[in-house]
Amino acid sequence: MSTEALSKVNASHLRRNAYLYVRQSTVRQVLENTESTQRQYALRQRAVALGWPIERVIVIDTDLGQSGASSVDRAGFQKLVAEVGMGRAGIVMGLEVSRLARNSTDWHRLLEICALSETLILDEDGVYDPAHFNDRLLLGLKGTMSEAELHMLRARLRGGLLNKARRGELHCHLPIGFVYDAAGRVVLDPDSQVQETVRLFFSTFAQTGAVSATVKHFRQQRLRFPTRILGGARKGELVWGPLCLSRAAHALHNPW
Repeated sequence: MSTEALSKVNASHLRRNAYLYVRQSTVRQVLENTESTQRQYALRQRAVALGWPIERVIVIDTDLGQSGASSVDRAGFQKLVAEVGMGRAGIVMGLEVSRLARNSTDWHRLLEICALSETLILDEDGVYDPAHFNDRLLLGLKGTMSEAELHMLRARLRGGLLNKARRGELHCHLPIGFVYDAAGRVVLDPDSQVQETVRLFFSTFAQTGAVSATVKHFRQQRLRFPTRILGGARKGELVWGPLCLSRAAHALHNPW
């Protein structure tokens, strides 16, 4: 641990807890990119080297598999901000800025609260004090670069999808009642029971004029509605189940 990093840590910081925030953007990354997760958990030893006992290094990993584009669905990040705001954190740790936030608003809000509560921030490159201008400037630049990186990743993904669509090679999830044939063309589901059920669904809606009435009719007649499993070992398998309001609304409003 560098002398500069140690010089920023004082007794006031050590009296409070060290918080390690661990996040991966998707469940697939959690399962496949295990090295990144291990590197994030390894930051606990950095806190120990700075003087925190291991039992006071609190790990917040409830956001594994959650995107950092917004804090709305990240309960872990919201908990972290609350702990910092209540003065319980001496230092906040994350492998890099993108682990903590991909959104400048969320990032600068955390920086502001850390500065007011005299909380340090640690990433893989070093220790920063948001109350000091130079450290805060560097952290702000890192946050801006992280948000720009997310924008470029999204742009590349969208560009790839658009190119596939222009070539006619983009395969989306088809609505129930349609499948792709061997040549990749969209055709009616060869299962005659699926075709009949889907036709009955739309004709019932045309007669009743309401989603709830359509669902009620299916339940009264004890009719089941089909769906196909989209992923996993059973991908493409046909499953029959009761028609619920959300599935009915999805079938009527969303073409995919």
